[in-house]
Amino acid sequence: MARGRKSPCAIFLAPTEHAELEHWQRSTTIQAGLARRAKIILLRAEGLPLSEIARRLAMGRRIVRKWLQRFINQRIPGLSDKPGRGRRPVFSPRSRRASGQRGL
Repeated sequence: MARGRKSPCAIFLAPTEHAELEHWQRSTTIQAGLARRAKIILLRAEGLPLSEIARRLAMGRRIVRKWLQRFINQRIPGLSDKPGRGRRPVFSPRSRRASGQRGL
């Protein structure tokens, strides 16, 4: 018998969604983050508890829950990174081009 609370994050995938997430798993050119998010969704759709998914993927339960919630609310488009994430460039592309031309 399973221990702990039951998570309200039940996932039911349409056949097209399942196929796309499986494709992400096999792809060698997709971003690693997207492949991990697809794995989270696929494992939850199989009925694994959040704690087991977090253990298998070596990430926190909070992160697993975050991606499950985004998938429930937005489906596959919710698995992509939000715009503006990551470090901002130190130099603008224009100044980089200018500094690269000076060395010629």
